[in-house]
Amino acid sequence: MAKALVIVPFALDEAGIANRRAQLDYVRLGPDIEFDFRGVTAGPKSYMSPHDFVLMDMAIFEAGMSAQDDGYDAVCIDTMSDSGLDALRSMLDIPVIAPGKAAMLFCLTLGNKFSIICQWDYAVLRTTKMIKGLGLEDFCAGVFNFDVPPDYANLLDGKEDKVFPKMQAACEEAMAAGADVVCLGSTTMHQAAEYLAEKLPIPIVNPGPLTYKLVESVLDLKLTHSRKAYPQPLDPHPDMIHAMLNAGKESLG
Repeated sequence: MAKALVIVPFALDEAGIANRRAQLDYVRLGPDIEFDFRGVTAGPKSYMSPHDFVLMDMAIFEAGMSAQDDGYDAVCIDTMSDSGLDALRSMLDIPVIAPGKAAMLFCLTLGNKFSIICQWDYAVLRTTKMIKGLGLEDFCAGVFNFDVPPDYANLLDGKEDKVFPKMQAACEEAMAAGADVVCLGSTTMHQAAEYLAEKLPIPIVNPGPLTYKLVESVLDLKLTHSRKAYPQPLDPHPDMIHAMLNAGKESLG
């Protein structure tokens, strides 16, 4: 039985973790793999500015550093920002999969131009920057938002009647701009995927469940990331990093 660790990018309680675990309901996986979900030790309470981005990288890095020693066969990062991805790949030999770049490239296996829908302006800014950094501007019809601040713990529970139609409208705006595939801009939006797929005539890529299937695939194919692309550190300091995050947790009470 293969085991994969999913790193949730916030320090959530059990109810918050359960909302993230529910992403497993949106993908069919084989019987020979299981997924554990783990929140970070400490980190930002939101994800809006470069200050938050630095903290998120460190938080996810610390949460996943020991995954290989803990007996996991792969790691998933549960955020479209791909925070901590490069650092974890430098430390681990097991596959580390994140949804941002992977989901955008997967969109291009289904169509010629994709769009990403985000929850609000803050997410549009960082998503646009990521698309430019990946050199995918020519394949992106735009990044659109439906102007609802994210709830990182409760996600979209209880907001379906209000939020889902707004998400549909953002997708329709993306289609009008030339998108033939739409990707959800956050794993916090996974509950809307089936609704949107039923309402719209183009594919809707749900990034969190996609990563679980990618993990299953790379393990079946006996693949992992390139050590040439992600060289190991010459002088790693895992104890220092754990100490930093534990101190951060104490400072937050």
